[in-house]
Amino acid sequence: MKIATYNVENLFDLQKSGHEYSEYIPNGPSLWNQKNYKIKLHNISQVIKEIDADIIALQEVESLQALLDLRFTLKQHGLYYQYYSIADKKDTTIKVALLSKIPFVYSKEVSVTQTLEYRNILENKFVVNGKELYVFVNHWKSKSGAESRRIISAKALKKRVSEIGFDKNIILLGDFNSDYEEYIKFKRKRKHNDTDGITGINHILGTINQRDRASKVKYAQDSFYNLWYDADKEDRYTYIYRGKKEVLDNILISQPLLDEKDISYIHGSISNFDKEYLFKKKSINRWEVSRAKVRKHKGKGYSDHLSVTAKFRIN
Repeated sequence: MKIATYNVENLFDLQKSGHEYSEYIPNGPSLWNQKNYKIKLHNISQVIKEIDADIIALQEVESLQALLDLRFTLKQHGLYYQYYSIADKKDTTIKVALLSKIPFVYSKEVSVTQTLEYRNILENKFVVNGKELYVFVNHWKSKSGAESRRIISAKALKKRVSEIGFDKNIILLGDFNSDYEEYIKFKRKRKHNDTDGITGINHILGTINQRDRASKVKYAQDSFYNLWYDADKEDRYTYIYRGKKEVLDNILISQPLLDEKDISYIHGSISNFDKEYLFKKKSINRWEVSRAKVRKHKGKGYSDHLSVTAKFRIN
């Protein structure tokens, strides 16, 4: 079973909601129109088709309509996701979503706060070969803000996991806007460290307790294992900022998924999806919008993030 996460970078539909970024107002001077929308759908579908995950988490999807349009385009490309869900109970500008070949028992939203500032987390429960599997799709606050803002999402997520039980098969994935070793990286950036060194991804979710290859890591109660530790260091990135490779997207798993029993992570299977066409010189080949006073879509590019995939064995 292949699981993936992909920030598709501003997949807006062509229906005016009033919540769009200015350059995504449909059929306006920025040229967000049918032609460019179709190119964007085609390009993102090309990537997802090649990944061919059984379950793929998505970030930065504007609406159910945008998700359905992507699903339809994928079907035209020969990849059919029968099941889908989106966290759209809140009118945030962009949302998290999920496409799946496997039916889920339910899909619900975990509220982080009541304000529009924080995106809801999407929770989907699956039963795979009689075994329960919970998948949580995240998109935490960006690095333009301090770590305390990401901790708010981390605490809401941990509270929900505590209700389910840390002993269950749980996958947390998405754009956490956090490095797998954020507690080290953010020490260099004072604007981020407003929490006395505490981070959402490492301390609240407990990934700081397991920092070794999956084959060597020791059990740590009520902790999540970040699969990036099971990849070679040079391959641990999903984003390039000013020429430097960064991790923003992560896949975290609960302890039972390490024990090689019912459903288990296949060691060494974590990787970013780094095909050559997804790069432009030393940058990621993102969707191109001009930097003019009136920003205009150029009709080329993919996303500013790379996807992350991991494989699981079902016994």
